[in-house]
Amino acid sequence: MRRLKRTYNFATPGWMRNIQTLLYDFIIPLTVFQGIRTLLFPTFLDFILLIVFIGLTIKMHFQA
Repeated sequence: MRRLKRTYNFATPGWMRNIQTLLYDFIIPLTVFQGIRTLLFPTFLDFILLIVFIGLTIKMHFQA
């Protein structure tokens, strides 16, 4: 007897895709601005934000 496979649909909701698209439109300018700000006023929070923005930029670049 064959077992039926369950199929799961893990598609993101429409409002989440809209937020992702908006974020991806602004992530490059935010990363550049944060990099300049980190060079001028280096604080711990600036470094953390720069690392997060660089990570999001890399994620956006390699997303299929």
